[in-house]
Amino acid sequence: MNSKLKNVLLLLVMVLICTMPAQAFAKTEIVVTDNGWDSQKLHNEIARIIVENAYDGYVLKTSTASSTMNWQAIIAGDVDLDIESWTDNVATYPKDVANGDIVDVGVLAPDSNQGFYVPRYVIEGDAKRGIKPMAPGLKTVKDLAGYHKVFPDDEDKDKGRIYGSIPGWMADEVLHKKYELYGLNKNYNYVRLGSEATLFASLVAAYNLGEAWVGYCYEPTWVSGKLDLVLLQDEPYDKELFEKGATAFPSQQLKIVSSKYFAKKAPDLLEFFKKYRTGSRLIAEALAYLDEKKVSHSEAAKWLLKTHGDLLDQWLPKEKAERVRAVL
Repeated sequence: MNSKLKNVLLLLVMVLICTMPAQAFAKTEIVVTDNGWDSQKLHNEIARIIVENAYDGYVLKTSTASSTMNWQAIIAGDVDLDIESWTDNVATYPKDVANGDIVDVGVLAPDSNQGFYVPRYVIEGDAKRGIKPMAPGLKTVKDLAGYHKVFPDDEDKDKGRIYGSIPGWMADEVLHKKYELYGLNKNYNYVRLGSEATLFASLVAAYNLGEAWVGYCYEPTWVSGKLDLVLLQDEPYDKELFEKGATAFPSQQLKIVSSKYFAKKAPDLLEFFKKYRTGSRLIAEALAYLDEKKVSHSEAAKWLLKTHGDLLDQWLPKEKAERVRAVL
């Protein structure tokens, strides 16, 4: 082939490239939910590292909204995945799965809890910190009735203070019903602080001072990873009684759910998310690192993958795991 013909062919190739639509080079967007809590944000960043580096042709985006709005967006197909889905808190979940609008992809964590917690030193004391037991007989939520003086409300000296969940969360509705059903409203004020950040700030402030605190928490969170907390026992879970506030929260399996369109949109990613499994203790460890080091969720995700390198081998084929290690 002479040089003139080569130049002509090269020119034709360049013209074709320049005139090809931008979509030909665009990556497929995978949209995941961001409902506002730290553990979900962390999972999103772990997924981003893997999706964008172990696989070709994908970019991960987040949909920041309330859990209710994002759930409807998954059904509509505007959002692809909820990587940390508290499905027991979604009343329509069974119906949505039965209708094929929501698809169960896998179990993210088998061991998540929520309810009323106290620092362990409240019950057992802490000799190293010079803290004596404040409520040595405290085991259950109902026991709180006899300990309101241990948890004083600074703004109402005649009553104790219980910190509720976040306004608008299903957990808050259940806990407030429990507060009334168990007669705790006689000697306690039920206080809602408005956000997870302020709720956990009140817990940490009390913990650092060695003071009594009782209120809502869930696992995994950075506080459950950093502080020694005790979940108060309650009546055995019963679905109908639970909604009235009469039983413990169920120990939840946190799930990964997708839209009905995701399997066709990204079949190779589906295989990864089916294997993507963690646990409350593992994620709480990473969230504690995030808080202690004041790093971003992305940096905490990288730290977790470096510290627990075997996870990549559990989730990915060898070649893809090595691709992720290369960027870490």
